[in-house]
Amino acid sequence: MIVKKEGKRMGVTIELDVREDLRQKREPFEKIMNAIKPLQPGDTFILHAPFKPLPLFPIMKAKGFAYEVEQIEKKHWKVTFVKQGG
Repeated sequence: MIVKKEGKRMGVTIELDVREDLRQKREPFEKIMNAIKPLQPGDTFILHAPFKPLPLFPIMKAKGFAYEVEQIEKKHWKVTFVKQGG
């Protein structure tokens, strides 16, 4: 969804929880890549995972995202990626 204010595009936020996918032994990489495809500079992607997804960080950085990591619970990590540029 694109939200506009005073004729300017505001950032979009997409949130994805892959904890159940991983519990079910399903690889979420393609789901994550599809979720971020439409994002533009200033948009946010929030990922919930059961561990700190270290292998994803260099991939997301190469795609132009900065990120912050927060451990919510023992098996719940929240990573906020923001598309840079623009």
